[in-house]
Amino acid sequence: MANTYTQIHIHFVFAVKFRESIISSSWKDELYKYITGIVQNNNHKLIIINGMPDHVHLLIGIRPNQTISDLIKDIKSNSSKWINEKKFLKHKFEWQEGYGAFSYSKSQICDVINILTNKKNTTRRELLKKNI
Repeated sequence: MANTYTQIHIHFVFAVKFRESIISSSWKDELYKYITGIVQNNNHKLIIINGMPDHVHLLIGIRPNQTISDLIKDIKSNSSKWINEKKFLKHKFEWQEGYGAFSYSKSQICDVINILTNKKNTTRRELLKKNI
């Protein structure tokens, strides 16, 4: 729509099925790049991605042309298919059903980024210089 402006920031969290700690550091970065591509192909802005061996966090600037549930379905289904095609594991990889989605105002984004990166020293000005 012409003349439409939105500012929607959503923090997603989703886990490996049974909360198994199977996201290996040897292929985690490849997975994060693949998920970044999914987000960008859906015309959203990935602000940060991070996680642990059993779950993933995403902070995304969402455009209103896609529902949250459709986006996360796309991310989870395509990334699990990719993991299985790459044969990173001896067994089938699956994400757990469901997800968490939490909205934040622009003034809270730096705090969320700091939490997700475990960097307590980054100032808002430094992040804004990086165009985040």
